[in-house]
Amino acid sequence: MAKHLRTSGDYTIKTGTGASGSNSVIFDAKTTRVKGDLIVDGTNTVIDTTSLTIEDPIVILSRNNSTPSDVDAGILVNRGAANNAALYWNEGDDTFKAVTTTSDGSGTAIVDTALAKLQVAEPAAGSDAATKTYVDAQVGGGFSLKVAGDDSTQITVGTGNTLQFTGDSNINTAGSEPDTMTLTLAQNLVNVNSIDTGSSNGDLVLRANGTGNIVVDDTLTFSAMASDPTATTQTIVYNKTAGGGGTGLYFRNTNIGSGAVGELISKSKATALAIALG
Repeated sequence: MAKHLRTSGDYTIKTGTGASGSNSVIFDAKTTRVKGDLIVDGTNTVIDTTSLTIEDPIVILSRNNSTPSDVDAGILVNRGAANNAALYWNEGDDTFKAVTTTSDGSGTAIVDTALAKLQVAEPAAGSDAATKTYVDAQVGGGFSLKVAGDDSTQITVGTGNTLQFTGDSNINTAGSEPDTMTLTLAQNLVNVNSIDTGSSNGDLVLRANGTGNIVVDDTLTFSAMASDPTATTQTIVYNKTAGGGGTGLYFRNTNIGSGAVGELISKSKATALAIALG
């Protein structure tokens, strides 16, 4: 028959001896309902049910962590003989992590054995995590790296960091940007096999800083010109088949001989000419 028990104060059930009892209280019923708040004071709560449904939309973990202690918190999955899996907040690293671990949840820290894979949907917003498929799609057909700044902005590569441009003939400036790439180096530029303007009939300018000079510390080779270049106010030095000067090294400037072609004379030619002229 149904039974109803009401008390005017607290109602305590103790089993066995001692302040907290020494035996167990067992409720053997189809349904046990607690009307009101349920507070369980103990060191371990075990729920052996086939399914668990919680109405509360927000579950609080590590409730009594009132100080910035190094306490990890999250969900631990028991995987039997294999290392457990955990999705948790790592307080020491200040980040969420998905890992496998040998931790059993009895302490306040998760010891990572390896990072675990985490699958997410394709990103839609800028703050979404990117998938491998998305990244491969973005860079698979080639990609552009733009380092840009206005006239008042300098982009700096800090000490110990490297900004590296690697490519064959595919490093260039965009047509919509100023066609100038300035490299300021604190050391020598090495392993450069060729420098090309990349544009038809474009000049390649080598300019020293201040009163410095362009120094060629090796041989300088000129390819043979098929025809004489057009004279300008700047002296043009070039190579073609040797003429009367015997060098094949020619120059041209509109301010010299009205822009006529001149050839540098060799030592032997100059000596012979001096003898001939007495």
